[in-house]
Amino acid sequence: MEAIAVTAIFDIGKTNKKFFLFDQNLHPVFQTNQTLATIPDEDGEPCESLEALTEWMKATLDEAMAMSQFRITRLNFTSYGASFVHIGADGRPIAPLYNYLKKYPEDVLGEFYAQYGPVEKFSQQTSSPALGMLNSGLQLYWLKYAKPAIFQKIHQSLHLPQYLSFLFTGKAVSEYTSIGCHTGLWDFGKADYHAWVYREGIAPLLPPIVPTHTSFEGKIGDQSLEIGVGIHDSSAALLPYLQSNAEPFALLSTGTWSISINPFNAQPLTTEELRQDCLHFLSRDGRPIKISRLFVGEEHRVQAELLQTHFDVSQEAYKQLAFDPALFEKLKSNRSKRFKFEFLNPAVFGAEAALETDKNNFQNFAEAYHCLIHELTEVQILSLSLVLNETTINKLYIDGGFSTNPIFVEMLRSKLPGIAIETKDYALGTAMGAAMARTKYF
Repeated sequence: MEAIAVTAIFDIGKTNKKFFLFDQNLHPVFQTNQTLATIPDEDGEPCESLEALTEWMKATLDEAMAMSQFRITRLNFTSYGASFVHIGADGRPIAPLYNYLKKYPEDVLGEFYAQYGPVEKFSQQTSSPALGMLNSGLQLYWLKYAKPAIFQKIHQSLHLPQYLSFLFTGKAVSEYTSIGCHTGLWDFGKADYHAWVYREGIAPLLPPIVPTHTSFEGKIGDQSLEIGVGIHDSSAALLPYLQSNAEPFALLSTGTWSISINPFNAQPLTTEELRQDCLHFLSRDGRPIKISRLFVGEEHRVQAELLQTHFDVSQEAYKQLAFDPALFEKLKSNRSKRFKFEFLNPAVFGAEAALETDKNNFQNFAEAYHCLIHELTEVQILSLSLVLNETTINKLYIDGGFSTNPIFVEMLRSKLPGIAIETKDYALGTAMGAAMARTKYF
């Protein structure tokens, strides 16, 4: 039997490392995954082990190349952003892959904003809310002034998706989707790196920018294949929707974070929107895409656990509930808020927030859970509206964890009557998007 031509994709998440083979119709024909232990950086804080990751990727690809039923013709990569790999002149990492949750030293951050701020102005120029290490460009400033011995060894700094590509091509490049994910590097008004990148001598460390669909001819063993330059995971996840829609739409990608994405909104950010955790990504062709973030998945997890304990029900209890329209109408008639959130701050959007959580006035778990989702979706709509403004959007897709929660989905449908809401389960959406990113046109 003739071997099937396939595209190989590495999808590198913070927790799970995945590998897929897609046929020419983008159907997955093979997949495997691995969880790798973290290691301490020089400060004792956990970070990704580049050595373990590299070993797993190369061994996994070698095994796939040896499968007689497949013929790998293309290879690409997608991974989380806000992460740099710094390499020396020999192409080897000279520093750990620092965790973007690592605390940014206040004194260094203060010095940065004293020179290039104030914070609001800088955030507006770079479409990057002030997020510390999550503004990955500022990691280079931190290294320059807090760890100069390491900084002096840097020959080039590669965003993680591009470093994964570099492992197999030896070609050091940058690309828009990684540059544009709240890095603090890009001046969206000038469509160029921000002035601080040049003044601090950072620009020479950043490889040339190439289009996301760029590929290089490479060889694995004795087999030739096209190797892509990688793509940021959130941008990759959007591509299957762009391919299947001719009309404007928005995407609500849910998980621990709920990310509202409107690929048809490039309006400049206001200071108020930045305070509300609204920002821009760069599309694969360098256009701004407006997004907003909300920590709603984590809020849901914490509040649901508290309700489960209070009503002595199982951890799966909420998954057994169906949407109850009559209960929803009853809850809507009570205007007072009944949940004090741990992470969400409705006041940021000018909305009310409960001072304390009142569980005792609920008749049962179902009523309490419906009320929780009612109040969460109220805040979700405020966050979503930040990206819907200034555009005509008639369709909203919901994917990820909440796409399978009928109470969440039906409440959004009720509260957004002018928008058709569809749920999608692109379980392989990020990897599929990385396969699509290898093509200039869909």
